[in-house]
Amino acid sequence: MNKTFLALGSVFAGLGVVLGAFGAHGLKKYVGPETITTYQTGVQYQMYHAFALIIVGILFDRFHNGLLGWAGWCFLVGILLFSGSLYALSALKAKEVVGVSGIGIITPFGGLFFIAGWILLVLALLRR
Repeated sequence: MNKTFLALGSVFAGLGVVLGAFGAHGLKKYVGPETITTYQTGVQYQMYHAFALIIVGILFDRFHNGLLGWAGWCFLVGILLFSGSLYALSALKAKEVVGVSGIGIITPFGGLFFIAGWILLVLALLRR
């Protein structure tokens, strides 16, 4: 499983660079500064948690237990829900879709998965 988390972390970090570059250069043509900030928050948290996935992958051989695996999956789900919902919200605003605020309800659930991932990571490291 360590290779899985290492690969996922690397893929999401690489995507974070691509998405960040698009947000910094291409998205400005379509949306206002507030939406750019929302989008950049998604990129920022994606990058943090891509590195968290890589850390989980590195630690997996040394602290092999189920909690560490759960931490990695929580980080992955958090990226998909938190960052994914912010990207979707930004894309819908760029397309001027009416009533896009409802998608924002997904974002806090992604944040809860991030928090759970960090708690599980700590518990996994403390468990012997």
